[in-house]
Amino acid sequence: MAKGKKHTPEAIVKILRDIEIEQGRGASQEEACKKSSITLQTFYRWRKEFGGLQIDQARRLKELENENLKLKKLVADLALDNSILKEVNKGNF
Repeated sequence: MAKGKKHTPEAIVKILRDIEIEQGRGASQEEACKKSSITLQTFYRWRKEFGGLQIDQARRLKELENENLKLKKLVADLALDNSILKEVNKGNF
């Protein structure tokens, strides 16, 4: 993938599995990462977040993270609206 492109959770899990297979065949982590076209740092970050997950679990994790982000924004908007209404109600505008 080109720089700046995001991998899907399914693709990340597949890449992590491919790296595990390469390591099982005797390749070092660096070699396996290079073959999968990712950096060692990216591998460690992905392994921390997605290590041990199945593809459907990784997909669900990302869906829940996106839903959580939307809910946080909604709560922030409602809190701002509530604050504005309180100020208007006091007459301090």
